[in-house]
Amino acid sequence: MSGKWKKAALTFLFWIAALGLWHLLSLLYGPEILPGPVYTAKGGYELLSDGTLLQYIGISSYRVLLGWTLGSLVAIPVGLIIGKVNAVRVVAEPFLNFIRFIPPIAFITLFLVWFGIGETSKVMLILYATFFIVVLNTLTGVLSVEEDKIRSARSMGASEWQIVLHVIVPATVPYMFTGIRLAMGTSFMAIIGAEMIASNEGVGYLIWNSRLFFRTDWIFVGLICLGLMGFLTDRAVALIGRKLLSRYGVVTGSSLRR
Repeated sequence: MSGKWKKAALTFLFWIAALGLWHLLSLLYGPEILPGPVYTAKGGYELLSDGTLLQYIGISSYRVLLGWTLGSLVAIPVGLIIGKVNAVRVVAEPFLNFIRFIPPIAFITLFLVWFGIGETSKVMLILYATFFIVVLNTLTGVLSVEEDKIRSARSMGASEWQIVLHVIVPATVPYMFTGIRLAMGTSFMAIIGAEMIASNEGVGYLIWNSRLFFRTDWIFVGLICLGLMGFLTDRAVALIGRKLLSRYGVVTGSSLRR
């Protein structure tokens, strides 16, 4: 058996074992406390039948993708500027190292006050969650560029703009890409917190609202949907990176450069 088939067989056996263990634990604790695979599947079918599940998945995905895209687009040039300009870095780096320890969920109340309870506050929260991760990874990439490469470019008459465009940016692309992928996970955490507190739509709302009806099966459906949404989104981003950015040394395997 080839290595590929062995890996597929081991993966299949792992999931069968996980489902079996899940089912046994459900029998032990009862479906009201820990719904098993069959009970959860029935709950998922209910939500699919009335269109609720697909609607909530679409709404949460839209919010995450919009905030994540905007945050990445803003963060990359900011990270390049902070990394390239020493005067800016001296001022900005302590602030970044301070605020990055404050989780996005801590800002939910303030964002609701500043931007209202509509879509803007949720998108801005995801933008915040994305921004600092991508900025810090981009900054790390800029600082990791070998000084010899920059000196060589200068010795050949390259301007500072040309150095940034042709030396720093290509060398920093793997770090940018890693930051973008890592920020995706944080974006999902942020939107779920926001939807639990201030929304009447989305997967986070589904998970939070299900407690009122003691529908633990719906909660599990929401959790599984979150995992699938994150996994598929990450695979799509990895595929884009592999197709478009492989020449810059972007790694799109299961392990991410930190």
